[in-house]
Amino acid sequence: MLDAESIQGLQVKVPLRTMNRHGLIAGATGTGKTKTLQVIAEQLSANGVPCLLMDIKGDLSGIAMPGTDHPKITERCGKIGITWHPTGSSVEFLTLSGEKGARLRATVSEFGPVLFSRILGLNDTQGGVVAVVFKYSDDNGLPLLDLKDFKKVLQYLGNEGKEAIEAEYGQFSSATAGTILRKVVELEQQGAEVFFGEVSFDMQDLVRMDENGRGMISILRLTDIQDRPKLFSTFMLQMLAEIYASFPEEGDVEQPKLCIFIDEAHLVFQEASATLLQQIETIVKLIRSKGVGVYFITQNPADVPESVLAQLGLKIQHSLRAFTAKDRKAIKMAAENYPITQYYQTEDLLTNLGTGEAIVSVLNEKGIPTPLVHTLVRAPESRMDILSPTEIDNIIGRSALARKYNQIVDRDSAYEILNEKIAEAQESAPPPKATAKQKEEPGMIETIAKDPLARQIGRTVARELTRGLLGVWGLGGSSRTKKKSGWFYLSVRGGGGARPRGGGGPRRVSAKSAGNCNITDRLSEKSFNGLPALK
Repeated sequence: MLDAESIQGLQVKVPLRTMNRHGLIAGATGTGKTKTLQVIAEQLSANGVPCLLMDIKGDLSGIAMPGTDHPKITERCGKIGITWHPTGSSVEFLTLSGEKGARLRATVSEFGPVLFSRILGLNDTQGGVVAVVFKYSDDNGLPLLDLKDFKKVLQYLGNEGKEAIEAEYGQFSSATAGTILRKVVELEQQGAEVFFGEVSFDMQDLVRMDENGRGMISILRLTDIQDRPKLFSTFMLQMLAEIYASFPEEGDVEQPKLCIFIDEAHLVFQEASATLLQQIETIVKLIRSKGVGVYFITQNPADVPESVLAQLGLKIQHSLRAFTAKDRKAIKMAAENYPITQYYQTEDLLTNLGTGEAIVSVLNEKGIPTPLVHTLVRAPESRMDILSPTEIDNIIGRSALARKYNQIVDRDSAYEILNEKIAEAQESAPPPKATAKQKEEPGMIETIAKDPLARQIGRTVARELTRGLLGVWGLGGSSRTKKKSGWFYLSVRGGGGARPRGGGGPRRVSAKSAGNCNITDRLSEKSFNGLPALK
């Protein structure tokens, strides 16, 4: 396109042999990113290249059915100068969770200690403990299939099996083990327990052809994990690592062996640690030699780290919106990602592109970036709408992968083996030795007598009683400490005993005169009815 008009006879094409050099499809919501992805995937399939589409929004299932003619499609094809043929592609539906489709799973052992540690975001010390768990499990025939297996081995090595591993594997602190367990629980909270286990998915099932020689399109339905980016990034990284480890080296090929399209790619990177980002960058760099191309679909190129963005050969940029100063800055940066051209003002063009239009830069056969061009994107030949639940059920019902991977397998693994081992050890353990008869518990009097506080209170009470009696009888000595003045009552019992001078009944005397009270010598213990009580 030039000056908002399409020019027939100048079709923008991409060499198949460069499709393993990765790519980016970016643009604001509603500008046509999903339809562009659909066009590229169905054209790759028609040329015998299998594809994996990660369907976050649930709007890619229509690629399985032929499209329906529409005047706008006819008009667009006329402007481009091509003929439109409604065609559907052969599709397999996959799932990580409860969505319909063949279940994708992987065992903990397949991750390996290094990748598993990076997914959990562990430091070097904690990663070393994870390596010990994997090594001990391998040496002792303990399959690590799911997260409960890993947790059980870690707990066992920190408790019952602690002495058994110290000589050969070394010690680790309970604090380190606790940190690792919390990280695993965090991963479980994102729903990762449904991903770990058997039957483990064979990545070779992604590179199949249908009976007509068209590449199979595998659609991974992820609509129920949009709010669980940790699970999404964990799966994607494991899948790329497994593909890199299992696919043979291909070098430069005439066409890619597999193309992977990651929709809403910002979900992969927003929760990723620096270590995880480094792992993704490394795999993206190396996986090209396996004949695999990776394509990121997102709203803004800034969503993809620069280290990854630099590895992308095909760049398709739909319109961007400028509502704030930050948006304008992002548009300026996006324009600088493309080659300089004398035909377009790239920064201005990015905000004026219509729906289904994009600026495109590809790699030519020699791997050199072409000048960018304003492109009118062709319409998909498959349905531009989603499938009904009945149509999805019919496809899954015919799927060989669904029958293969949806069976439930729960064989004995590290969790069951260690539980049995611990139970046997407890049964065979000798009974505890008889201990010496414990002393009888002391009585209340003995307990009080031994209590320091009780002894102190007793001494204080005895001292005050003694002082009071001596004072009444006129025998009290002078106190070194100045006492507060007050009153006390002295009661004596009537009857045969003598009474204090001044009449019967309690006498109220001052503290100062207490020592001068005259009590007859005949006053006996029986006639004494009380003790001095301080008021």
